[in-house]
This record gives sequence, C-alpha cells and structure tokens, in this order.
Amino acid sequence: MEAANYRSRRRLVGQPLLYAISVFASLGVFLFGYDQGVMSGVITGPHFRKFFNSPGAIEVGTMVAVLEIGAFITSVAAGRVGDLLGRRGTLFVGAIIFAVGGAIQTFTPGFWVMVMGRIVAGFGVGLLSTIVPIYQSEISPPDHRGALACMEFTGNIVGYASSVWIDYFCSFIDSDLSWRIPLFIQCVIGAILAGGSLLMPESPRWLIDTDKDTEGLQVLVDLHGGDPDNEIANAEFEEIKERVVLERESGEGRSYAVMWQRYKRRVLLAMSSQAFAQLNGINVISYYAPRVFEEAGWLGRDAILMTGINAIIYVLSTVPTWYLVDRLGRRPILLSGAVVMAFALGLTGWWMYIDVPETPKAVVVCVIIFNAAFGFSWGPIPWLFPPEILPLTVRAKGVSISTATNWAFNFLVGEITPFLQEHIEWRLYPMHGFFCVCSFVVVYFLYPETRGVPLEEMDAVFGEDELEERLENEESERASLVSRRSSRSRRSGVSRSKPSSQGPGVLGRLLGRSERSSYQPIQDADE
Repeated sequence: MEAANYRSRRRLVGQPLLYAISVFASLGVFLFGYDQGVMSGVITGPHFRKFFNSPGAIEVGTMVAVLEIGAFITSVAAGRVGDLLGRRGTLFVGAIIFAVGGAIQTFTPGFWVMVMGRIVAGFGVGLLSTIVPIYQSEISPPDHRGALACMEFTGNIVGYASSVWIDYFCSFIDSDLSWRIPLFIQCVIGAILAGGSLLMPESPRWLIDTDKDTEGLQVLVDLHGGDPDNEIANAEFEEIKERVVLERESGEGRSYAVMWQRYKRRVLLAMSSQAFAQLNGINVISYYAPRVFEEAGWLGRDAILMTGINAIIYVLSTVPTWYLVDRLGRRPILLSGAVVMAFALGLTGWWMYIDVPETPKAVVVCVIIFNAAFGFSWGPIPWLFPPEILPLTVRAKGVSISTATNWAFNFLVGEITPFLQEHIEWRLYPMHGFFCVCSFVVVYFLYPETRGVPLEEMDAVFGEDELEERLENEESERASLVSRRSSRSRRSGVSRSKPSSQGPGVLGRLLGRSERSSYQPIQDADE
C-alpha cells in the first residue's frame, strides 16, 4: 500500500521522469552558477561602488570570494548531512539557506552585512554543489550518466550567463536597484528549488542503503518505465542490494578515516579534478571578466556586454559534451580541453603584454576560446568524475571532500585575482596556462576511463578486489591454527567473496557488459 501511494504521487515514468529530475536538479547548479557570475557585473557598477565607498582590490576580492568560505564549510559537512537526511532532504535545506543568504545580500546596509550574506549563501551553495552531482549520478543509467551530468553543468553555465545579462540590463537603472535586483533574483530561484525538491523522488541507492527497499525498488521501476516486472529495474535493485549486503558483511566502516585508508587513490583523484578546475583559471574569467576586458581596453558597460557575449558562447560550448562524454570518454575530453586552454591563456597574456591597437579584440577572442574549451572539458567532467569513482559506502563523504577542494581553491583564486591583476598584470594568464599543462600530465598518467561503467562495478576500473583478498588472508590464518575448521571457513569465504570475483554484476550482464571490452582493470600496486 505504501509503495502504491508512493507511486501515485508521480505521473512521469521512464525517460521523461529521468529528464524531469535532471532539469529540476540542475536548478541547484544554476544557483551557484548564477552567484558566481552576478558579482562580476555588480562590482563594476557605479552605484555599487558609490554605495560601498569605492572598495579597493582586497575589499572587492573579499566580497566576491568569501562565499567560498561558507561553501567550503558545508561541503565538508555535506557528506554526513547527505547520509542522514538523504539526497532530496539535503537539496531542500541547501536551497532554503541559499535563499536566505541572497535576501541578506539584497537588503544589505553595508560592507560587513554583505560579507555575512555571501557567507550564508555559501553555506547553501556548499550543500547544493555536493549533493546535486551525487543525486544525479545515483539516478542515472550507466550509458547516459555522463550526458545527464554534463546537461546539469550546462544549467550551471546558463545560471552564469543569465546573471551576466541581468547585470547588463540592470546597469541601465540609475539607482541602487541596478545591483540589488540581480542579487534578489537568487532568492526567487532558491525558493523555487526548495519547493520543487519536495516533489522529486529520493535517490534509490540511498533508500536501499538505509533499508527502504520497497521505496528504492519503486523509484528504480519508475525510472525504467513503471513496469514492476521490468527485468533491468529488478536486476539493478538486486545488484545494488547485493553490494550493500556485501559491504555490511565485510564490516567496512563509513568514517572519513576508513575512506582515506581504503580509497586514498580515488579520493586524491577526485580532489585533483576539482583543484585543477579552479587552478586552470576559469574563475579569473567568471568572477572578474568585466575587469579582464577593462584591462584589455573595453570600458564600462561595454566590458559587461563583452562578458555577456562570452557567456552565450560559454553555454553553447557545453552542449557537444552531452553527446561526446559517453562516446569518447572522460579522458580525451579533459586532455584536449587542457591543451586548448593552455594556448588561449598564453595568448591572452601575450596580447596584453604587447598592448597594441588590436589587443582588445584579440583578448576577447582568446577569452572566448578559453571559456569554450573549459565549458567543453574541465567544466563538467570534475563534477561527474568524483561521484562515479567513489563507492556507495563513502560516496557522500568522498564527494564532499572533493567539492570542499573546489571551494578552497575557488576562494584562493577569487581572493588573490584582483591583487595579481594589479601587481603581475599580464603574467597572471600564462601562470594559469601552466596549471593547464600540469592538469594534462596528471590526467594522462593517472586518470582511469569510467565511460559506461555501472557504479557498482567501479572496483574493476581500479583493479581492486580487496574484500576477496582480505577474506582469503583470514582463511589462511585460520587454517594454520585450526585445521579442522579450515575447510569450513574456506567454503564460507569463497561463498562470501563471489560477488566481487564474478566480473560484471547482474545489471552489467543485462546491459551487455559480460566482457569488459570498454574498460580494463587498472592495476595499482599502491592500493
């Protein structure tokens, strides 16, 4: 009866339900995309500068970047919050907090209240930016997981572009409303997301992991078309449940310490993807694009207009990844993006250095190319990669650490960029180009390919069979002490280790993954 009532509350099933969830969840990333872009135009407006008594580089950097402090704090906590409240509950709480922070910014009487509002909004952004990628990965089928995550990132960039154009049109308002209106829109979108999150289904993997099997199975059935006898939905349920039971029987802990001990390589790779996403220079453009264009010779409202044109191309650049990420894979996209971004940033610095009449237009072209390359590659993939590679037991905690890394480096870049723009000038851009080269090297040598791999089979990508190895070691020790019990222990051990040694799981076999031609286990002697 409970399952029937649960289902009756929703009319959508199958792909329409999946896409509806993805679009609505994208409001979460739309919000922090909007927040990243809205300040870029606001801080250059004459009414804003007058209201805050012509703030200097450090004050501007603080107002822009302090949001990342709040985001860092809650992204670390989001691992526990996401496990306790569920994915949907965390989404609701994050949206409410963000809306409150937006209201504080909108009605601020001065600098320090603005800073407080940015921190509060950051608390909401930290929760949303951590839980939305987890939620998306846990409801998505393996063959569409990358595309749906990249569509979600497009929502982030649509948020950024929307904020830039709202800043531009509001710049024609001759009062403080020119900057208060763009900030107030955050509250409206946050309230819409909070209300909508109550209508979305919970993550089936979280439901099964918390022993709500009936509800978890119903969500899977709905996602696969609504037929309770759907073979793939039931196979996916069995594989998820099997994995949950296996991990419980193994006694695997769920603390941060256990995560670091067992999955250190995966956590470090997840953290590095988010760190390079910031070190590669995107927020020099996202937060300070009008200032970059002003450096190049575009002044006042023209600088915001150039930022708006750049933002439109930025949005369009994210679309090809929808199609390519589940066909080419993650690695080729990251590698090609790093190359193009490095060249674009190097040329941006060179044109600023020579400072010729062609510099303003050349810088716009270079920045557009850089933004397009980032939107195609290092924008979406670092949000897709961490929840893919981390197991269910520590997924929320691991993603929270990687997202916290994003916000830590986000704060660093946001805080020091105005200072560096004044003191090292054109050299700032080739400096970030160097980090693009570093990211290419790290991806080439260390990143595995995860295209098309079911989440429950990700161990094979990393060459891990730790549970089976531990059980075999325990059997050997028991055999040396009590010979009469060794055969019985060995039989038990073999029985318990089967799920991790049979190759593809039930779902993998149904989806035609009986042989791992699309991905090979990566041997890692350090694991």
